[in-house]
This record gives sequence, structure tokens and C-alpha cells, in this order.
Amino acid sequence: MAKIYEYLDERLSISQLKKFGEKKQVPLHKDSFWYYWGGISLLCFMVQVITGVLLIVYYKPGPDAFNSVRAITYDVDFGWLIRSAHSWSATLFLVSVFVHMFSVYFMKAYREPREFGWWSGMVLLILGLLFGFSGYLLPMDELSFVATKVGLAIPENIPVIGHGIANMMRGGMEVSEITVQRFFAWHAVVLPLIYLPLLMFHLWLVQKHGNAIPPSEEAKPEAQRKSIPFFPNFLLKDLAMWLMALNAIALLASIFPPDLGKMADPLGPAPVGIHPEWYFMSSFETLKIIGRIVPGTAGEALGISIFTLGLVLWCLVPFFDTKKKAGKTGRLATYFGLLCLAVLVSTTLLGYFLS
Repeated sequence: MAKIYEYLDERLSISQLKKFGEKKQVPLHKDSFWYYWGGISLLCFMVQVITGVLLIVYYKPGPDAFNSVRAITYDVDFGWLIRSAHSWSATLFLVSVFVHMFSVYFMKAYREPREFGWWSGMVLLILGLLFGFSGYLLPMDELSFVATKVGLAIPENIPVIGHGIANMMRGGMEVSEITVQRFFAWHAVVLPLIYLPLLMFHLWLVQKHGNAIPPSEEAKPEAQRKSIPFFPNFLLKDLAMWLMALNAIALLASIFPPDLGKMADPLGPAPVGIHPEWYFMSSFETLKIIGRIVPGTAGEALGISIFTLGLVLWCLVPFFDTKKKAGKTGRLATYFGLLCLAVLVSTTLLGYFLS
């Protein structure tokens, strides 16, 4: 083993990486638990890449999309398990990304010099949602067909460019096998090509600036702050969290595999109780609430405007809440974050239990 290590070290400079890991310190405090969620999201993304490649071997976009998914689910050995793991890892990926985003927000980790880490993370979240939306149609069963049809109708309310955007994504006026082909291209080629380099940039920024500490820790004298070496202390804890997340995916995929409904019928009625996936439920329910107050296209346009304004404010918070304005502005930013979290959770629960 010593000779193998010497051979690899001479060519790959492993000792330099080891020294970097030992030198790098991770803050240790009561909120250190939230540091692990970025790593969990990375693990889930890796699981999706591996299972996605395996699914591509048998998946056929276009007219045979539904039959290929049915063959994967019922005919291919362990195909149901791979499909289920892909679905559950996507769910856990978005859960961990949302938790990571809010933990970064409330730790004020968007303040200088970490603004680009915040912005790149926001773009990664939006791309993750697009991954979910584009992948949801691929089985082409009746539920995914109608949900995608409803989802693509929302951008049509954008003035001037709305119809053009919706028709470009659909490949025509209606959702069809052309839409499946386009969504598959986005899901398996275009989005990964955008996501992977941005992910590398985001991880590089994390290594460059290190882990942020909450304002309560910043108020302490530097001598009273605690930290642990990244290697091996934090890395071993991070890997333990990865193992627990992997076990969760395996158990959920084995016990609760996703259903495959009937083949989509463009002329058939919409299934009873149709609703989007949980990560779009908040916006879906909010649009319904606004629609009751302001009916018609005006309500939908108002809802889209509110979402857009909220997203812009969320992304631009590093300009408003800086270290130089950490007093009243910092508290306002915290209240805004709590409001967004409360709206997100409450409207999601309303969509599932009261609609």
C-alpha cells in the first residue's frame, strides 16, 4: 500500500490534497448541522446521474415513451428499483437544496464576499426545478400529461412573449410526443450541460471562501470560536450523513415505488384531484388563492408578477443586507425570510390537505 500511495502521490500530488484538507477548518457551533445539507444535495444529484444513465438505456422518447417506461417498470430486471431510486433521489435532492438555501439565508452567508455563491446557488435551484418539471412528463401517463399541460399554460399569461415561450416548449399548440422529445432533450442533455459547470463553480466558491458562520458566532471574539479540521473530522461526519441519505433513498425506493398510471389520452378527462409535485404546490396553491380574489387572466398575471418580484428580491438580498448595514436591515431580511418560509410551507400544506 505504501508503494501504491507513493506511486499515485508522485503523479497526482495526493499529499498536497491531504495537507489542504488538514489545513482547512470547518466552524463548530450549535448550527453546524446545517453545513451537511449541501453535501446531501450533491450526493442525491450523483444518484440521479447514475440512475438516469441506466434509465436512458431503455427509455424511448416520443410515441413509445409510455410503453418504454412500462417495460422498465415491469419487464427489465430491477428496472422498477432504478426508476424508483431516480424519483426518490430527485425528491430528496430538492428537499436538501431548499433546506440548504434557507440555512444559508438565515446564517447570512450571502453577505460579502459570498454573493456569487448565493447567486450561483439560486440558479442551481432553478435548474433543479426545471429538471423536475422536464422529467415529470417523460413517463407520458395521464397524470404527467395533464399536469404538464396545466404547467405550460401558466407562462402563456406573460405579456407579449408568453405564447411564444409555451409553444416553443411544447413544440406546437398542444402537448404531444414532440413535447416529450423536447423535454427529454432538456432533461438529459441541455440542463446537465448547464448545471455541471455551474455546480463546479459553486463548489469552488465554497472552498475559496469557506463555511460561513452565523451572526451570533461572528459577535464572539475569534479566540472563543471553535473549529474542526475538514480532513478527517468533518469529512467522516459528512460521509456518515451521505450514508444515512443513501439508506433513506434505498428504503423509500424499495417500499414506496412510484406508480405508473394509464397511458395519456389527449381527448380524455383530467384525473380527479390532479395537482403538481410538492415543489410546485406552493405556487400552484397561491395562484388558486389569488384567482379567487382576482378571477381570470388578470389574477394569473398578478400571481406571476408577485412570484417574479419575490424571486428578484430574494436573489438581490446581498445588496440590501450587508455587513455594514447589519442592524435594522439585517432584521428586516430575517423577517422577509421567515415570511417566505411561512408562505411556502403553509400554501404547500393547504394544497395537499384542504384543496
